[in-house]
Amino acid sequence: MNLGTGSKNYIHMKILICDDHKIVREGLKQILLQLSEITFVEECGTGGDTLEMLRNEAFDILLLDISLPDISGLEVLQLAKRRFPAVNILVMSMMPQEQYALRSVKLGASGYLTKDVSTEELYRAIRVIFKGEFYLSSQVAQDLTQQYIGRGVSQKHEALSSREFEIMLMFASGKCPQAIASSLYISPKTVSTYRSRFMEKMGFSQNAELTRYCIENKLIQ
Repeated sequence: MNLGTGSKNYIHMKILICDDHKIVREGLKQILLQLSEITFVEECGTGGDTLEMLRNEAFDILLLDISLPDISGLEVLQLAKRRFPAVNILVMSMMPQEQYALRSVKLGASGYLTKDVSTEELYRAIRVIFKGEFYLSSQVAQDLTQQYIGRGVSQKHEALSSREFEIMLMFASGKCPQAIASSLYISPKTVSTYRSRFMEKMGFSQNAELTRYCIENKLIQ
């Protein structure tokens, strides 16, 4: 397959991959380096390391996972766009697009892909985002359009912080505080504090209300 043809050959992209799984980072790196436009790929596994690398090196594109061991990828997204506005960020996640695509775009992402996309679509997204344009798959674009058409006012969960939103989805999916704490590398007490915050903001008192809301708004399946 001819990966870099025509006038694109002179382009030199520098890409940073942030994902907490080393095997995923290495796989993405090998895939990206097959594209002739990409001449430099670096990788890291935490949000803190990502922000430090962006401070020390100018990257064209950041491929950012949402689930990270130290801080939420959405928090990294916010901080990166505030501190390093020139970097274009493509969020890549295992999370369903209904949960995070709209929020990612609102926070400054240039695109959103789930990790089951084809190599060809990843290349297409990279090339589009490198030009300073937005990339959304046709399905994501359709879903976002339907969300806007289907409602005229903001939804309750849009008032939540990135971490509150992340923990809310875990509770709504049936995870217990201990499992959430272990997954996010925080204490169960901190998880309970976040739960109190988002339940108050959303006006709920029971998990059943929360789960019903998330199902009705297609935040969980």
